[in-house]
Amino acid sequence: MIAAVRHLFRLFRIARTLARYDALFPFALIGLQPLATAARLLSFARVDPRVADKRPGERLALAFEALGPSFIKIGQAVSTRSDILGEDVAADLSALQDRLPPFPAVEARATIERELGRPVDELFESFDDTPVAAASIAQVHFAVTRPALEASAEATTDAETGAEVLDLPAGREVAVKVLRPGIEALMQRDLDLARWLAELVERTQPRFRRLKPVEVVETLAETVAIEMDLRLEAAAAAELRENFGDDAGYRVPEIDWQRTGRRVLTLARVDGVPLYDGDGLDAAGHDRLDIVRRSAEAFFQQVFRDGFFHGDMHPGNCFIAADGAICPVDFGIMGRLGRRAQFYLADMLTGFLTQDYARVADVHFDAGYVPATKSRAAFMQAVRSIAEPIFGLPTHEISIARLIGQLFQVTEQFEMETQPQLLLLQKTMLTAEGIGRTLAPETNMWELARPLVEDWMAAHRSPQAQLREAVVETLAAGRRLPGLVAELDRTTRAIGERGLKLDTRDFARSPPQWPLWLAVAALAVLIALT
Repeated sequence: MIAAVRHLFRLFRIARTLARYDALFPFALIGLQPLATAARLLSFARVDPRVADKRPGERLALAFEALGPSFIKIGQAVSTRSDILGEDVAADLSALQDRLPPFPAVEARATIERELGRPVDELFESFDDTPVAAASIAQVHFAVTRPALEASAEATTDAETGAEVLDLPAGREVAVKVLRPGIEALMQRDLDLARWLAELVERTQPRFRRLKPVEVVETLAETVAIEMDLRLEAAAAAELRENFGDDAGYRVPEIDWQRTGRRVLTLARVDGVPLYDGDGLDAAGHDRLDIVRRSAEAFFQQVFRDGFFHGDMHPGNCFIAADGAICPVDFGIMGRLGRRAQFYLADMLTGFLTQDYARVADVHFDAGYVPATKSRAAFMQAVRSIAEPIFGLPTHEISIARLIGQLFQVTEQFEMETQPQLLLLQKTMLTAEGIGRTLAPETNMWELARPLVEDWMAAHRSPQAQLREAVVETLAAGRRLPGLVAELDRTTRAIGERGLKLDTRDFARSPPQWPLWLAVAALAVLIALT
């Protein structure tokens, strides 16, 4: 009860801020219109005149910026939800600027020393107190490392005097990311509020249950947990670097693990032209079309080859080095796709690209994303209604990300459950397409990557490949069968020894066991037939 009162008080303060920016519509959307009305009536501050001519999404973005770091992150997260907010509002939120005033360098230095256990002057030959970037979670300083004498010094002999000289290697130029003071407690407070609100919406607004608000908040919480522990971001960068170890054209900066901790991340400094600077790319002699092609190929490889992709690839997070290599930075938001999601995505896109709408419908029903009780014919008609206008455009104007976003919007009538693992991907695709159009307006980046797509489809989604995949899944199920049988045997013995006692409270506390028994029987039949 105390927590509920605290959350309601916090919600009211948030609503008052939204009222100042004329951006209370999210409260009405989730059934909190009375709170929104009260906040509007009791808000003594007038609507900010700067928002008079702005769209609803722009007003909401400004309000989130005013509410601080947590809401900037929440705004970026819900910008993937065009199915809830509408495409225009989602697009405006995706442009939310994650920029805040920097915190004092003395606090950054203190954080580094506490985290790494050594004075800054022992770790770095130089440390620039002026940050190069300041965002909601952390800020970044450039520095030059101080080499460890015992590990890296080499002795040489002076040609004239014959004396032994200690040859010290030059320090490395690095970027040092430091968390904002107190950011963990601030984010935890607002995540607790978001969880409470999501649970309230699921209980009181049945129409939103298919959108899984609680699961969406937990996904956001997982992302924030990674951003709050810079060792995890370092691990993500290292994994991405390893995945592209043989690709000289896509270079992930190396992590300095000796100068990295929970609140400090040090990695090699990236020098290059920001991807948003078209004139700078031209002046440096880079080929824009080639950049778009290689960016599309790298993104495709991340999604389908590795199932691990950079989830925050806006133009400011990517640089083009002097040798033409694409150099991403900021690895706090990463996405993963399992094999099942990869196959769903590939089959769905193939159906769209070949305008085989029956196949698109079958993919959704076979995956269980759309309930079997719904009409396949009606779903296929809805798919056609969003695809035909898009594929009627010139090739360079076709947006696959926009297509997927519109698909998510029309699924409410078919009770299609939200797939959180695909929301970040759709947002990332939208960003990638925007970059491609900015650099090469007459080019469709997916057409440039088409040879890779076709090769992957031939290797993984041909009839022969699908048969191999089915055999692999069957064998994997067979390996799990002994454990399931053993569990069933233990359950049967326990019933024999103690008897079977049914208590309705047990069903409330835990899910029924009959699906497990049914799965064992099904697997046994499957193995027998193969």
